Amino acid sequence: MDPIITIQLSEVIGTIFYTFLGVLLMGLCWWLINKMTHFSVVKEIEEDQNTALAVLIGSVFLSLAIIISSVILSS
Repeated sequence: MDPIITIQLSEVIGTIFYTFLGVLLMGLCWWLINKMTHFSVVKEIEEDQNTALAVLIGSVFLSLAIIISSVILSS
């Protein structure tokens, strides 16, 4: 017999809410990074090929994702 998989509506709504919250926090972090630097981050990464800055920005977003996911799992 196949087990019946049940999906609760509250779990779906919670997942959608936390997804949008995480994306919003990532966007806010990107906006803050752009406002706090005195140079164009996108220009440095794309045109000037600044690999160190790209790695730094990537690690910031990865650490934010880990923090957001741990907060979601703790609730």
